[in-house]
Amino acid sequence: MQQEKLIHYSSCPSCSSTEIAEALTACDHTVSQKSFSIWECSNCSLRFTQDVPDAASIGVYYQSENYISHTNTRKGLVNSLYHMVRKQTLSDKHRLLCSATRLKHGKLLDIGAGTGAFVAYMKQHDWDVTGLEPDETAREVALTQNKVQLSPVSDFYSLQPESYDAITLWHVLEHVHDLHVYVGQLARLLKKEGRLFIAVPNYTSHDAAVYRDAWAAYDVPRHLYHFSPDAMEDLLFRHGLQLQVTRPMWYDSFYISMLSEKYRNGKGNIARAAWTGFVSDVKAFVDKSRCSSLIYVIGK
Repeated sequence: MQQEKLIHYSSCPSCSSTEIAEALTACDHTVSQKSFSIWECSNCSLRFTQDVPDAASIGVYYQSENYISHTNTRKGLVNSLYHMVRKQTLSDKHRLLCSATRLKHGKLLDIGAGTGAFVAYMKQHDWDVTGLEPDETAREVALTQNKVQLSPVSDFYSLQPESYDAITLWHVLEHVHDLHVYVGQLARLLKKEGRLFIAVPNYTSHDAAVYRDAWAAYDVPRHLYHFSPDAMEDLLFRHGLQLQVTRPMWYDSFYISMLSEKYRNGKGNIARAAWTGFVSDVKAFVDKSRCSSLIYVIGK
């Protein structure tokens, strides 16, 4: 068995500041039950998982039937509810892409395509879509269930520059080890007037404050980075990218709160999770930077 290699940061993986310190410790509730330390940079406000497995070692932490983006499972109440709202979220994403790019049809790259639901939806709406997914099982599910052929994510660096009207990463960037190399390639692949869409959890949200170390969106060690709006904007600026607009992901506060309740007490509390999600969205309605997850719409 290959020995697990860990990455220890002595400076911020985004801005390189040495002004970093431990913020909290969170548990991997999905696979290993191990605890991982989360540190915060006082310069750019990025949080990151410390002593995280390297790219060659982290694969075992994704091997769970409960990991919905790879298996499309409907097991359990939370995953069942996820499937119930997915049709609406797919429609919302399609509408956002068309609005932000000012195109009804275009060339789209979806990275971390999972089981291919979004790729299939956009193809049905006459977009020319390339979907990349690192997990072989997820690619197989995409083919059998959604009838789409996804490519391995290793193709990412061989794609033609300035080829895409839209590039989407729905809860993907927080998983990427080579952060700056990756964002640099995203910038190269985007057409001059194209738009990049990055969705990530927001640790400055109300539900994150309520659940603290039990907040499900920390999802250690699979989530390597934990973004605030300021941290995201700082990262984009370093690659010549400009934030155009931020859009809330309203359903995420409920989904994350339901998981977080289960992580906090071992059995969950639907009523309390629903209330926390509702309050989180109310606060985000007043100040969208407080939403549980955010979509960053980005241009060159």
